[in-house]
Amino acid sequence: MRQATENIEREMTLLARYRYMAMAQTTQLDRSAYILLCRIELDGPLSIGQLVDALDLDTSTLNRQTAAMTRAGLVERIPDPEGGLARKFRMTDEGARKLAADREDAVNNLQRVLADWTPEEAADFAAALERFNSSIETIIGQPWPRP
Repeated sequence: MRQATENIEREMTLLARYRYMAMAQTTQLDRSAYILLCRIELDGPLSIGQLVDALDLDTSTLNRQTAAMTRAGLVERIPDPEGGLARKFRMTDEGARKLAADREDAVNNLQRVLADWTPEEAADFAAALERFNSSIETIIGQPWPRP
């Protein structure tokens, strides 16, 4: 098991490197904006407190990130639709457009990488990644919603 774990660690390092290289070439969003917009897309408008809980980041980090995203026109602050006191962040049309464009670029890049894989191999890999991520989410106690 130790050797397999070391191999996984090495391949994850390379995966992060390749993902960063691909994002640097084609993305409109930085990594933090992409992740925040993905979560808002899944959950709907979220307050800073809800984002802190969902992403396990400190309040000051999220305040900086959401302020930058607000200035960039990616999110807007709105009153809580459920009547609560906290204001929430909602994705703007511009945020949705940039998220969709970056996601499309990512999917296209992945399709190029997987071009010589069978559909079964790709499905098995996706299932293994989901299981891996779910195991992490269980350990840290923060499940990521999936569509």
